[in-house]
Amino acid sequence: MASVLVVEDDQFVRSALIRHLTEAGHTVRSVGTALEALREVAHLSFDVVILDLGLPDLDGSEALKMLRGITEVPVIIATARDDETEIVRLLNAGADDYLTKPFSVEHLSARIAAVLRRSRAAAADTAPPSVLRVGGLAIDPLRRHAELDGVRLELTRREFDLLAFLAGRPGVVVPRRELLAEVWQQSYGDDQTIDVHLSWLRRKLGETAARPRYLHTLRGVGVKLEPPRTEPLP
Repeated sequence: MASVLVVEDDQFVRSALIRHLTEAGHTVRSVGTALEALREVAHLSFDVVILDLGLPDLDGSEALKMLRGITEVPVIIATARDDETEIVRLLNAGADDYLTKPFSVEHLSARIAAVLRRSRAAAADTAPPSVLRVGGLAIDPLRRHAELDGVRLELTRREFDLLAFLAGRPGVVVPRRELLAEVWQQSYGDDQTIDVHLSWLRRKLGETAARPRYLHTLRGVGVKLEPPRTEPLP
């Protein structure tokens, strides 16, 4: 079963989706606006997002673009719009599937299962087989599981990808351009995107930019991950 985020402003539709998906065994969280959805995926990990396009604060197509800037979680568009050009545009913009309302819960469940099969198969094909260890960090790319000193880290998809990429190169300064290319799959972008994710990641590792333990930024060069230095005895 999956962890599902439902982004839907119609309370009746939202309640029905929550009820039926929960009955199907999924863990469900729901929000009614695009900004709430962005906050959810920035701080929690989901297997799939069900995204309505007619949101009150931001059009769903813009919300999709912003979601793709911070996460690679599979997104299924669920909307009353049925224009073929719009569907193609959204799929090209990063949507993984598209459902036109009204649809049955069985149809939605089948689409979720198909999206998850593709997502998990892709992860299994590309993930390295061994656990990466850097100091008290243990990162399992295959299971997408990370621990610090034996305590599980609750990371978003992008935070995990960033940590795992750096952990695969311990002590090596990785240029920001390489991070954008390998972690964000972008040839160019805003350095602030990296800075924001590093800030979130540092918070979960119990450190700050002023007092780093694992993550070290070299201004104008890049970022490296290395074990904390042992303080000398007095």
